[in-house]
This record gives sequence, structure tokens and C-alpha cells, in this order.
Amino acid sequence: MKSTTRGTLAAVVTGVAAAVASAAPAAAVGTVPVPVPLDGVEKSLNIELPKLGGEIPVPMPGAPEGPRYVEGRLIPERVIPQLPVTGGLPGVGLRAPLPHILGDDFDHVGVNAPASDLRTLAPGLTLDAPLTPPNPENFGLPELKLPEAGVLAPVVQTVTGADLVAGPGL
Repeated sequence: MKSTTRGTLAAVVTGVAAAVASAAPAAAVGTVPVPVPLDGVEKSLNIELPKLGGEIPVPMPGAPEGPRYVEGRLIPERVIPQLPVTGGLPGVGLRAPLPHILGDDFDHVGVNAPASDLRTLAPGLTLDAPLTPPNPENFGLPELKLPEAGVLAPVVQTVTGADLVAGPGL
């Protein structure tokens, strides 16, 4: 193999490895950080400004549960299944200076509310036909019954939290 071919192959492999390495952490992370750049204003005014940042969660759709067949019903139990979506509530981080109101030991305050997991299920629908399954005692003919319809309620589950701290030079 020529040296130019080896060099080209090495450059391609290095580029692919770098692309895979940079894409892997982004796919594994469920939030996108959002910094608020205030450094330029802080340096131009020569004062300490609050440090602010946030996290925006990336919603990920899940796979719905398939219909469940139940004995005695002609239509599956969930005609329109509930679609699960996982994501999160946005997070925020704030660190701000205090003008020594609480004393010399408390010159900064910080609030940290990390992004929290959120699990939801979309509404679903369940139906049943106005006929029973074939009845062997009635020559295999179905019998009439009242139709059934139901709405599967949406579900939202999350646990949130936040930290409030005050101290010197957080």
C-alpha cells in the first residue's frame, strides 16, 4: 500500500472515530445545557453579575403497548394504545451576589433546580363490539349485548427538587 493511501486511510479512520466519539455523549444525554453568557457585560461594567444557566430536556417517544386480546371480546382491549413519552422538566441554575444583607458570611445566593425526569402516557381508547363471541349453544351465532367504550386517562409522573444555598463566594 502506498504511503499516500495509508495516510488517507488513517485520516478517514481518525475522522470517523472523532465523529463517533463526539456523537456518543450527545445521544446518551437526556438534556441540552443552555448557558446564558453574561461575562462580557460583567467585564465591561466591572461588576459581578448573576451566573445563569439551564437545561432543556429532550423528549423521547417510546413504544406503545400493543393491543391485548382478552377472552370473550371480539375487539382487542386497547384499540388506540397509549403512547409513552419520556423527557423531563427543564432545569435552572442561578448564582447571584448579595449586598451583605444577611451579614458578611452570606454574600452569594444560589438556586439549583436540576432537570427532572417526566413520564407521560397519552390518552387511549378501548372498545368492544355489541356482539358476543360465537355461542355453540346458539348454533355458533353471536348474541347481542351492549357496546362498550372507554377512554384511558393520560398519565403524568415526575419528582422535582431544588436546592437553595447562601454563603460566601459560592
